[in-house]
Amino acid sequence: MPLLQARGLTKHFATKAAWPWQKSPPVQAVTEIDLDVEAGETLGLVGESGCGKSTLGRTLLRLYEPSAGTITFDGKDVTHLSQRALRPLRRQMQMIFQDPYASLNPRMSIGAAIAEPIEIHRLAPTSQEREKRVAELLEKVGLRPDAARRYPHEFSGGQRQRVGIARALAVKPKLIVCDEPISALDVSIQAQIVNLLEDLQQKEALTYVFISHQLEIVRHVCDRVAVMYLGRIVELADATTLYADPKHPYTQALLSAVPRIDPAKRKGRIVLTGDVPSPVAPPSGCPFHPRCPVKDKPKACFDERPKLRVLSNGSRAACHVAE
Repeated sequence: MPLLQARGLTKHFATKAAWPWQKSPPVQAVTEIDLDVEAGETLGLVGESGCGKSTLGRTLLRLYEPSAGTITFDGKDVTHLSQRALRPLRRQMQMIFQDPYASLNPRMSIGAAIAEPIEIHRLAPTSQEREKRVAELLEKVGLRPDAARRYPHEFSGGQRQRVGIARALAVKPKLIVCDEPISALDVSIQAQIVNLLEDLQQKEALTYVFISHQLEIVRHVCDRVAVMYLGRIVELADATTLYADPKHPYTQALLSAVPRIDPAKRKGRIVLTGDVPSPVAPPSGCPFHPRCPVKDKPKACFDERPKLRVLSNGSRAACHVAE
């Protein structure tokens, strides 16, 4: 059974109307997501800005309350659990945030920030045990134990992200959602953080949901990749299969935009026309059909609810013209 499972997961945000007597439609950030995450794997979430990747990651952890659908973690339905009942499971589901500075309290020392979840979940009853655990975590992520006495502003971006990783590991989780953990870092530091995450996954038996814009890093890190567009998953496949043989036209356009150093490996860029539709009023059927470069699209693209279909290459795509 998958460690994490979502069925029909939907998250809509209410909007404020211009006038009191008007009814404003919600922002449909995530719509009817079906997703399985196996224990020990790394599942990548990719797509352009605003497609709902971060919202999906936060909804999976119940940081956002889902509007519809179900979330099952480790065989237990956590969709409607109260915050009190959910609290023991918080240990097993953690998150690494995109901005390593904004996610740390500037008034708390690094040691206090890492020790806080340990104290909340009563994993180390005495202050001496907490200090020892903090020192172990700092060494595990490549920082000196004396960093515990310092504050976030005294560290570089890469060091702050290491602190965020240490804080996520503090409660010994099973699942970590990595929300663009390297996008705010220099290229040389990105490689260090990616290698650190991979090493920790092997040592700690972790499962990752890895959200990123950087498609080549996703290809290197992830076992499977889900491609999102306008709040929906339009294709899901093994990383090797998806990059070698993308089926959905949006996936093809997305991968064609990846820069290639070797001229022999460069392919024709697929340039999409038009603007991304508004999530307040998304198109019916396949959300990509207004910008789809494929000619003579079938009627089903316009008026049928998109569903992921199993294709001949083993992937799943929501496109009726994928084969």
